[in-house]
Amino acid sequence: MEYFFPKIAFNLDTTAVIVGIFGTTISPYLFFWQASQEVEDMHIQGKNGLLLDTEAVGKMEIRRINWDTWSGMLYSNVAAYFIILATAITLHAAGINDINTAVQAATALRPLAGDFAYLLFALGIMSVGLIGVPVLAGSGAYALSEVFGWRSSLEDSARLDWRFYSVIALSVLGALVIQYSPISPMKALFWSAVINGVVAVPLMVAILILASKASVMGRYIAPKSILAIGWLATALMATAAVSMFYCLTVKS
Repeated sequence: MEYFFPKIAFNLDTTAVIVGIFGTTISPYLFFWQASQEVEDMHIQGKNGLLLDTEAVGKMEIRRINWDTWSGMLYSNVAAYFIILATAITLHAAGINDINTAVQAATALRPLAGDFAYLLFALGIMSVGLIGVPVLAGSGAYALSEVFGWRSSLEDSARLDWRFYSVIALSVLGALVIQYSPISPMKALFWSAVINGVVAVPLMVAILILASKASVMGRYIAPKSILAIGWLATALMATAAVSMFYCLTVKS
């Protein structure tokens, strides 16, 4: 039962991990990626105007987005739980608590779970990279494009949206440089998740305020149940972030 109800100590390491988990689950880049992709898809399909003019089309699109978001979050959180559980009963149980590279993690699993686990981990890392890297780089490009008013669309050519694609290319190259630098990729991933967990709080506050205003959302104002869940999640994330900074102050 200790795997389902672990002992939690109130210290900097624990609170940082909790903030990092929140930052991985509700990352600021997701706000930019999903919103930009939905708007781009609707624009391509000619539904932008229909959302405002035709209530039936708008409701249909909202149902589709709801299903996409709920199912995606459910799948990702179930997968994340089993990743944490598998890590706890293999690496942590064997006393391996400091992993700096994916190669070390794969190598550490080999004597514990056999060659198949080693191969599965390697294939998993490659698959996640192929899926996650374009999303992360694309999110940054969308965000910067909105800030500076650049044209941005993955449907356009690199020649037409050269600044948008330049941000994507520079982001990927920056990640590649980190791989060959003294910086630990694993620690960089962890602390970037922690930063995401802190930055997401004010962004969520702003999004929830905008989603509750009819002057902004029109007929598509967020339901009270969704707003309640959103404010609860924001409060939990804020509490975790404040606790982490408190533990950091006490430790220093």
